[in-house]
Amino acid sequence: MTQLTGQPILVLPEGAQRILGRDAQRVNISVARAVANAVRTTLGPKGMDKMLVDELGDIVVTNDGATILDEMSVEHPAGKMMVEVAKTQDKEVGDGTTTAVIVAGELLKNAEDMLDQKIHPSIIVRGYNMAANKSLELLKKHSLDVSADETEKLEQIADIAMTGKGAERVGKKFGEITVKAVKQVAEERNGKAVVDTEYIKIEKKQGGDMLDSELIEGLVIDKERVHAGMPKLIKDAKIALLDAAMEVKETETNAEIRITSPDQLQGFLEQEEKMLKGMVAQVKESGATVVFCQKGIDDVAQHFLSKEGIVAVRRVKKSDMENLARATDAKIVTNIKDLTSIDLGSAGIVEERKISGDDMIFVEECKDPKSVTILVRGGTEHVIDEAERSLHDAIGVVASAIEDGKVVLGGGYIEIEVSLGLDEYAKSVGGREQLAISAFAKALEVIPRTLAESAGMDSIDTLVELKAKHQKGEKNYGIDVTRNKLEDMQKLKVIEPTRIKEQAITSASEVAEMVLRIDDIISSSGKGKGGMPPDMGGMPPGMGGMPPM
Repeated sequence: MTQLTGQPILVLPEGAQRILGRDAQRVNISVARAVANAVRTTLGPKGMDKMLVDELGDIVVTNDGATILDEMSVEHPAGKMMVEVAKTQDKEVGDGTTTAVIVAGELLKNAEDMLDQKIHPSIIVRGYNMAANKSLELLKKHSLDVSADETEKLEQIADIAMTGKGAERVGKKFGEITVKAVKQVAEERNGKAVVDTEYIKIEKKQGGDMLDSELIEGLVIDKERVHAGMPKLIKDAKIALLDAAMEVKETETNAEIRITSPDQLQGFLEQEEKMLKGMVAQVKESGATVVFCQKGIDDVAQHFLSKEGIVAVRRVKKSDMENLARATDAKIVTNIKDLTSIDLGSAGIVEERKISGDDMIFVEECKDPKSVTILVRGGTEHVIDEAERSLHDAIGVVASAIEDGKVVLGGGYIEIEVSLGLDEYAKSVGGREQLAISAFAKALEVIPRTLAESAGMDSIDTLVELKAKHQKGEKNYGIDVTRNKLEDMQKLKVIEPTRIKEQAITSASEVAEMVLRIDDIISSSGKGKGGMPPDMGGMPPGMGGMPPM
């Protein structure tokens, strides 16, 4: 609202709230830091878990940063921006979500100190941008090469990604499964390895132990045969994939058929049966012994398929159909009349098995399948869910390592190296931007500091000692959290894909810069959920249903 010759002029709707300048920055930074602190203790092999309970009482126990932030249902706009960082990291790489969020929180914390010293936000943003670009250069400089043939290294990368998570005790087995799965679906395009992780299906089944989990070089479909008379096992299967219903189609226009005698009804039913018989005959003629249908299969068609000894599965998901096509080399046919032997795929075994009381179809022994399934077992639903999250992280990091062929040493090693490199760079820049670059360098130290804290070590002493070793030339040293001391990370084979660190630094820098550019928050009245809370001067009252503390 503004005043002109005594007459008030309304710019914003009545009841709208607004925060300006330093107050707006203080609120946003406080919220972003609160989100970062919520996941900070989950970092590293000795990170702690969080128990999240939703409105219905459903429980999630995890230390996966992206899952925690997603389940928290953060409502404040600045908090949502931090959640987006975790989601982007998870989508792009699959791991490093906690790293990205806590680095962003630390960048904002350091920025707040500079704002208190009257340094303009645009200078901080420019300095952070320069530091982020330099960090990516330094990451490339300190990267090591890895190839798809170095199975042991790749298994080590997968194991490191799962350390500290629910699947840690079976990390070695899961590591082997992950590397096999990723290498199986990897393809070469324009001389470069490409891995589409969508083609690694994770199928969960409660019961047994996590050690019972296995890699199926083919597909597992949570369906059963449509008819009990069909064989349970087919060897050397010829597979047809139909995106068409094996049913008599309804007329496109509303029509009324008047039947005046039993003979007419009988003729009508016979014609319908003849059409279904014709569909089954077409399938039989193509040589198919197994049919996966994306749509329905009529009861009469089921009967005739059973008589011919053909196994049929109906209402298969579209994603499963696409995976079956890649695994068996079959073509998805949209018209049964067009089905021929050329369209069929093959598999050594198609079998219906009972897993934990449920019937499932296993398609195995495929020739060079480009789609595979990891069947995850576990004692409880929570255990299986955490195992799935661990596998998701492991698949992401192994795929990144194969695609880029670059890894860095972990345990806080790379953060210290980049931090020291940025300190040197800051001296050469000069001006007020060097303060922002130094603040960026200091923010990266939050990773080794948090690793030390989670291991029960003195974080300040550990950080000082680690920096001293790097400055003396003992470059490969990082924090060995299992034995609570500094150790050569190359000797311990603690490695992570370079892409994890690149994405984490890029995302953290971008969100920090975006938050710092905001100097005015306008909240319209009556927006409810997602709008600013009534008391905009401090922290929002609810970070997505978290209890008051």
